[in-house]
Amino acid sequence: MQRSLEGLQNLKGQLIAVSPVIMENAIALKEKLALTFPMTIDNGNSAARKFGLVYSLSDPLRPVYEDFGVNIPEANGDDSFELPIPATYIIDTDGIVRAAHINADHTRRLDPEDIISALESIK
Repeated sequence: MQRSLEGLQNLKGQLIAVSPVIMENAIALKEKLALTFPMTIDNGNSAARKFGLVYSLSDPLRPVYEDFGVNIPEANGDDSFELPIPATYIIDTDGIVRAAHINADHTRRLDPEDIISALESIK
């Protein structure tokens, strides 16, 4: 998304990332990946929950994540093992959702070219 940011901005698009991680982790991630778009913190996955986009990591998967160095409760600053389902929404200036992409497989995201096409279709 960072590589496509200029194209989005040329179409007057605004990219905002939403994450349940605590501020310290969000800042570290932005610095590590050199992200220049805003990131907002969704404490306790409250916004994701309103969209029906939260799931709890099953007990058998928790040690797998930990083996990869991912401590979800520590990252999110709570004692849950909840994660948001990745989603992308394209919302026009009237607040109308013009496109949405939701996929529990975090490796399958909406292609930036599809986002640009959706922005181009908004009159």
